[in-house]
Amino acid sequence: MSIIEAIILGIVQGLTEFLPVSSSGHIELGKAILGVEGAGDLTFSVLLHGATVLSIIVIFRKDLAELFSSLFSFEWNENTQYIAKLALSMIPIGLVGVFFKDELEALFSGRVALVGCCLILTGGILFLTTLERKERKEVTFKDAIIIGLAQAVAVLPGISRSGSTISTALALGVAREKATRFSFLMVLAPILGATLMEFKDLLEVSGSSNVASGGLLLPYTLGFIAAFISGLLACKWMIRLVNQGKVIYFAYYCFAVGAIAILFGLFGGG
Repeated sequence: MSIIEAIILGIVQGLTEFLPVSSSGHIELGKAILGVEGAGDLTFSVLLHGATVLSIIVIFRKDLAELFSSLFSFEWNENTQYIAKLALSMIPIGLVGVFFKDELEALFSGRVALVGCCLILTGGILFLTTLERKERKEVTFKDAIIIGLAQAVAVLPGISRSGSTISTALALGVAREKATRFSFLMVLAPILGATLMEFKDLLEVSGSSNVASGGLLLPYTLGFIAAFISGLLACKWMIRLVNQGKVIYFAYYCFAVGAIAILFGLFGGG
């Protein structure tokens, strides 16, 4: 992977992580178009996810500071209940990561047609936003489990995590701003954990000859920075889009790109 390819993929990751168009799906499409191959592809994808998670931390730093301080209050208040809901929502994707890790890695192997099908499915999921209820409630413990299941399904390349979780929350009647906040905060621990594990595996397998010498370190670092900066911009944009009720427009984008990806996969050798 060249430096330019890493930067391009980093920008793609940052822009698409928060927009409901599937970052993993676009990363796979980007790899197919650029012809990027290699055993470290999944690790690079997870590392880019870590960069965008860092952008979440920056944007929601006040919320996170308030929640973190509540951990030491030892009281069952609104903040500690919210933390419990976040933890509950992480269980499904944690189980998927532990028991189906090898199967998931096989899905991230340049299957462009599969990505296209999942993008079309994402478009369908985004239509759930039209089922948005009017009650504008807070996230309940039951909602947290359901939204967590939606996030677990979104590990498939082409299924948008933000699209799945936010659409599900809106369909359950959660207020727009609260749905976006919960969706972004619930991904922190799973992606950070996966990033650390995959980066550890990369160091063990590749060794200093590939990483420390610059074979992977420089492209990975620049890709990380590109993903972080573009992620900051996309996260703020997504928050505005959800509050304005414009998420549905991304469904048409997913349908179009998904169809193109299927054709590319079938007739372009992907």
